[in-house]
Amino acid sequence: MSSVQSTVRQEPPVVGTRLISLAVASALLMEFIDSTALSTALPTLARAFSVDPIHLKLALTSYILALAVFTPASGWAAERFGARRVFMTAMAVFLAGSALCGLSRNLEALVASRILQGIGGAMMTPVARLIVVGSTPKEKLIRAMGWFTMPALVGPLIGPPLAGLVLSVADWPWIFYLNLPIGLLGMTAVMRFVPRGQPTDMGRFDTLGFLLSAVAISGLVVVAETAGLSLLPSWAQMSVLALALASGWLYLRKAKTTPKPILDLGLLQYRTFRASLLGGAFVRLGIGASPFLMPLLLQVALGWSPLKASVVTLGTGVGVLIARPFAAAGLKRFGFRTSLAVFVTLTALLTAAPGFFTTGTPMLLMAGVLFFGGFARSNQFIAANTIAYADVPQEKVAAASTLSAVAQQVGLALGVSFGGLMLHLARGGGAHLTPDRFTWPFVAIGLVTLLALPVYLRLDRDAGSEISGRVRIPPPLGEVSPKATEGG
Repeated sequence: MSSVQSTVRQEPPVVGTRLISLAVASALLMEFIDSTALSTALPTLARAFSVDPIHLKLALTSYILALAVFTPASGWAAERFGARRVFMTAMAVFLAGSALCGLSRNLEALVASRILQGIGGAMMTPVARLIVVGSTPKEKLIRAMGWFTMPALVGPLIGPPLAGLVLSVADWPWIFYLNLPIGLLGMTAVMRFVPRGQPTDMGRFDTLGFLLSAVAISGLVVVAETAGLSLLPSWAQMSVLALALASGWLYLRKAKTTPKPILDLGLLQYRTFRASLLGGAFVRLGIGASPFLMPLLLQVALGWSPLKASVVTLGTGVGVLIARPFAAAGLKRFGFRTSLAVFVTLTALLTAAPGFFTTGTPMLLMAGVLFFGGFARSNQFIAANTIAYADVPQEKVAAASTLSAVAQQVGLALGVSFGGLMLHLARGGGAHLTPDRFTWPFVAIGLVTLLALPVYLRLDRDAGSEISGRVRIPPPLGEVSPKATEGG
């Protein structure tokens, strides 16, 4: 990342860092609106393609899988070819995928188009972050990152009601066509405001490591996605699983002898980083299914319109937005271990709660449950994502960020697959999706989320105190505080 910073700063920015942050943030806004809007449109797409609604989870996991596979290459590509050039190319690829999604007339074409979108998305967000960091003086970085991350707050609020409105007045392809004007305006802003950086000699790309990790990740997600749905014969599933495990084993061996592996698994020696990844994997494995299950519950089982459903699910986005100002104060007062334990427990309970929604449940109560679920989830993720870097050396932060991003995407993809499998089993042989069929799937993803609790409780009580601002409590006499790292 340092080389990107140096190359971007070779030409002084012609405008303030705020405009640079907003220009590249257009990509994030487009991406967040697209993902949340698609979740709202899943039941509509199931009817348009005449497919089982459960099979529509492929439209979500295919995109997430592409993110997980191609994100590791984003940093190398940005430094090798120039951050602005890679970012512009990524936006063009994402827009092409969006247009093809709107033109799709069957599930297979939609999945292929979503993969193309994911390839563009995998390059957009990481490279956009590099552009902001590389173009901003350190004393202005906090403010610049605030503008840059704004779409992460606004997108989930805009996406569901926008999708509901579009579906009430137009056909579903416009869910994807809306990306085109946003993306084109964003590309124009990037060309105008983002300074041009010079490529840097990055040496050889870890091609073999990239391919091995891609096969391992893709194979695991494909097996999870097709489990129990008869989409692939048993022999094909076992073959894909064997190939994925073999590729993963070969990658582990190769990574030990590679100076700069595409995914640096040696970072797992740092206790706080390991806890963040492992705990976060359980949480995402649980809550990753929510954007898939909620639209089906509200629109298919309860028979609501997309617009009505989007009004209720808006509660989650509001809860996430409200939580941001409270997170830092809570971490300073209670520390990371307590905050993580409390909020992951609340997240698990509130994630399971929608399974008990019925036709008689008041809308206000539903919105309240989703609001507090978003609030708890946001606090949990802010704490987990922050403590991940508490003990990681500065020179390894970029590698840690890449590994963390990939783990997050894999967790979300597996979460959607897990939720779909639970719904398939709860529905039984061809039964209709009635509200009672959703009870077990939501309880199951809540229980999986709760598996993160023991991981967080094993943290030192003062873990991350240097970054939370909490006063460090000395251990009792004769007790030695655990080291931040192990095995290295």
